[in-house]
Amino acid sequence: MMNPIHTPLYVPNVLANALSQDPQRPMLQLLGGPMMTVGEVRDAASQFIQAFESLNLGKGKRIGLLSANRPEVLHVANAVQLMAAIYVPMHPLAGLADHQHVVDDAEIDVLIFDADNYASRAAELAAATPALSLLAFGESELGANLSELAAGFAPLPLKPASVDGNDVMRLGYSGGTTGKPKALASVQRTGIVTVQIMMAEWEWPSLPHFLCCTPLSHAGAAMFLPTLLKGGTMLVLPGFNPLQVLETIQRYKINCMMLVPTMIYALLDHPRFDEFDLSSLETVFYGASAISPSRLKEAIERIGPVFMQFYGQAEAPMAVTILRKRDHKVDDPLRLASCGRPVPWVNVALLDSNKQPVADGEPGEICVRGPLVMNGYRNLPELTEQAFEGGWLHSGDVAVRDHDGYLRIIDRTKDMIVSGGFNIYPREIEDIIAEHPSVSQVAVIGLPDEKWGEAVTALIVLRDGQSVDSQEIVDRVTASKGAYQAPKSILFIDSIPQTPVGKPDKKLLRQRYANS
Repeated sequence: MMNPIHTPLYVPNVLANALSQDPQRPMLQLLGGPMMTVGEVRDAASQFIQAFESLNLGKGKRIGLLSANRPEVLHVANAVQLMAAIYVPMHPLAGLADHQHVVDDAEIDVLIFDADNYASRAAELAAATPALSLLAFGESELGANLSELAAGFAPLPLKPASVDGNDVMRLGYSGGTTGKPKALASVQRTGIVTVQIMMAEWEWPSLPHFLCCTPLSHAGAAMFLPTLLKGGTMLVLPGFNPLQVLETIQRYKINCMMLVPTMIYALLDHPRFDEFDLSSLETVFYGASAISPSRLKEAIERIGPVFMQFYGQAEAPMAVTILRKRDHKVDDPLRLASCGRPVPWVNVALLDSNKQPVADGEPGEICVRGPLVMNGYRNLPELTEQAFEGGWLHSGDVAVRDHDGYLRIIDRTKDMIVSGGFNIYPREIEDIIAEHPSVSQVAVIGLPDEKWGEAVTALIVLRDGQSVDSQEIVDRVTASKGAYQAPKSILFIDSIPQTPVGKPDKKLLRQRYANS
């Protein structure tokens, strides 16, 4: 048994310690709302903990969340971490089928929903799962008002729950080859290492004034604890609106933010971009999908040398490699296409199909070892075994390494599409399109796109004598998977080429239609 003197600290401990210092310091604000101090954020966490405990929702309970950006999302996330419950966030842009799968697969104990934006979706989920318990941010006939319940408790000192490094703290869902999103169980060990890497390797301003315009239920919330530990403030937007982002940077002298490449393009392409003073920006963190080197060069030239890239995946998050601000050589397209060099907190290798290291300049799969790596996929032992083959986490990304150690991703071993910063899995979309009675065969691929990184493209072979309107296909996917997964382009073709073993030859399809 470990001597208590040497007990490691995990996220609940660090969060409680940080929230217990400088209670009068400004910390958190939703645009247009009041600025909350550290003490007020601390007290809100205590109140939500007590509200959960009054409902018998404590350590180990699975708490789902479906909400737009609002401060209560962070209060719930903080409370869940402090009491060592299991956080199950649902992507706010996902379709009903994916939300229903998360409800069923995670076996959540309660779903918290935003009454202003997701009441109809909560009603659909409750109708499909009658035993589902619901709580609301705001008034709703579907469930008790959690915000009001929490407000009824007097704040108490924070007492973080006792946890172990392998205790599950979050169930995050990503797509998979089975056609259903698969659960990644994030544990306390990976949670604290993620924060340590972000603190040590990410290039933060000395006093961050962070602008959050990504979903707080996902990447946005990951920025809260580092910003708190750095003594900074976080200003939260309801969502991403290019004009609002530009106005907010100028008005509030924002000095750091996190964007996906599609957001960077939207800012650069806004007709009023040049009207705004963005000189306060010191760091723009970007990642989640590949960025166009030409657009990155444009961004550096128009905004400044403020860009820092992070590369990782849900299985080893934020980050395996980074490309520092000083590494962005504006006249070197290969460097701008790089995802950087490995952080010193993980071991990274490029391995060939025989699991042997490759030489510089030769392609190999990015493989990772270290405390950042997940424990595995929940209830999917075969997929976990495949991901950990040979004692490494296999990323599915193929890269080459130059003589200075910089990695450049050139392909994927899997068919995943990254569009607008979101991971999209073709099999899921193919299954939906194939249900249409006029469709004989379908292959979904990602094609290079200046705006989206990759555009979801559906190649459809129709049944003899049948026809279908493209918009009908788009609407079908949107209804099931959400608009962000709907095809940006649909091509009707005569046949889908096959590999020798009878699978659709998607490599050939990507080559054939790259300029479509």
